[in-house]
Amino acid sequence: MSFFLRRWIRVCTFSLSPVASFCFPACLCLRCDKVPKTEAQPHLLENSRTDGCFYCETGMPQTVCSGIMFTTPSGFSPHLACAEPEEEEEEAPQEAPEPGAGLADGPPISSASLDTLIQNLVPTADYYPEKAYVFTFLLSARLFISPPELLARVCELCIKQQQLDQSPLDTAKVRRFGPKILQLLTEWTETFPSDFRDEKMVGHLKDIIHRIAPCDEAYWKTLNQLLQKLSQRLAQMSQGEESIVKVSLNASSISDKLVAFKTKPPPIQKDMLSICNDPYTLAQQLTHVELEHLSHIGPEEFVQAFVQKDPLDGTQPCFGDQKKKTSNLEAYVRWFNRLCYLVATEICMPAKKKQRAQVIEFFIDVARECFNIGNFNSLMAIISGMNMSPVSRLKKTWGKAKTAKFFILEHQMDPTGNFYNYRTALRGAAHRSQTANSNRERIVIPFFSLLIKDIYFLNEGCANRLPNGHVNFEKFVELARQVGEFMTWKQVECPFEEDRAILHYLHTAPIFSEDGLYLASYESESPENQVEKDRWKALRSNVLGKT
Repeated sequence: MSFFLRRWIRVCTFSLSPVASFCFPACLCLRCDKVPKTEAQPHLLENSRTDGCFYCETGMPQTVCSGIMFTTPSGFSPHLACAEPEEEEEEAPQEAPEPGAGLADGPPISSASLDTLIQNLVPTADYYPEKAYVFTFLLSARLFISPPELLARVCELCIKQQQLDQSPLDTAKVRRFGPKILQLLTEWTETFPSDFRDEKMVGHLKDIIHRIAPCDEAYWKTLNQLLQKLSQRLAQMSQGEESIVKVSLNASSISDKLVAFKTKPPPIQKDMLSICNDPYTLAQQLTHVELEHLSHIGPEEFVQAFVQKDPLDGTQPCFGDQKKKTSNLEAYVRWFNRLCYLVATEICMPAKKKQRAQVIEFFIDVARECFNIGNFNSLMAIISGMNMSPVSRLKKTWGKAKTAKFFILEHQMDPTGNFYNYRTALRGAAHRSQTANSNRERIVIPFFSLLIKDIYFLNEGCANRLPNGHVNFEKFVELARQVGEFMTWKQVECPFEEDRAILHYLHTAPIFSEDGLYLASYESESPENQVEKDRWKALRSNVLGKT
């Protein structure tokens, strides 16, 4: 795991410092302009533009278990086989069923040898693995075997079992087998298209289809369609990655200039309120950015981000000779950090206290709209930006702002109890997404740092292999469940119309560095103690001296 991701997890999930530690009932409606004096059924605004509330009986359904979003093989037990081996000895790990038996016919797989798991991936004329098993194994197998080697093994077993190297072929048998191997290859190319950037993968794919094509001309057509869709998908991925890199470079090149500007000059740039003064519209555009980033993140990046040498595995990691591809995941992390600093910059920039208070109230309303949309990542970025020390120390400014709704939002994203309130709201949003009739209701954008943290601790807390050398498949079922939910959510098409002016501002508006934020904060409200005074003097010398 890279230092960049490790540091980000630590900062984002454990350093939420509230401006005030008020507690509000979890049932409050965040679309209400007033805080109810009792815990009675919350009221709704008559002119509300959203489609219901997470906590109102007449709005969104209440929390249910989100586990049904990703069906694990044979109703897999959530209990994981962790790294502690003492209790493992009492009950021997279950072996995987033989190919053709069907995973649903026997007990769930808790562990098995890599060879056995590969065997269960291979379809036959009468057997096809469950879709959940295919996703789980293709996601996790890359920790033990590279995708090209895995596909080569699959093709080798298919050729041997179906006698595809003999002439003449058993046409009837191949025609029963053909649709199943084509289904496996289709699922692989659609779910893990980046694997097929390797020419070896495409070569193996063509070879196996060429072997079965003489038995049915339709297989040639299927091959051409498969390769065409794969080519289009890979081209889209490349274009998306290039655009993200371009946006990141443009944003960073402008950001450094703002630090050198003297604080409190005449307006030197547009501010957010001059670009967009409607909180709901800005929340929609933030959702556009979030979903655009999510669309480029492949499921394999979650595995590659945490890959490491397994002490129980004598072989070298399959990523040893190549760069671990997590660029899209890291670009999303940079977007979260940028939004945090953009919010803090917008608050610290105005010279007048009244203007700063207006900006605070505006972003509180934006955060509330993000909550109602289901955009929890932007919500947390806004709250984090408002809780940065240079912003939270502006006591006079906060005294001018109406902050009741902010404290409610803070309560919902409170890290207490491993983010219990947030996880409850997320399950409510997930249930709404399952029963939705429109893309607007299907939106679920999780707090990404917490998702990464959950996956990180799952990886750290449970060994990839058991002491007997078997793959700890139960661990990877849980990993696939978490990643599978994310994959479902990221496929939602954004229903809101793009506003290019707002999107351009979000990506390119100058932002202060941490030193710039502190300097702007001290210029707005004078230092309160000697430590702050000394820092103020140093910052004025260092930052403004660069002009």
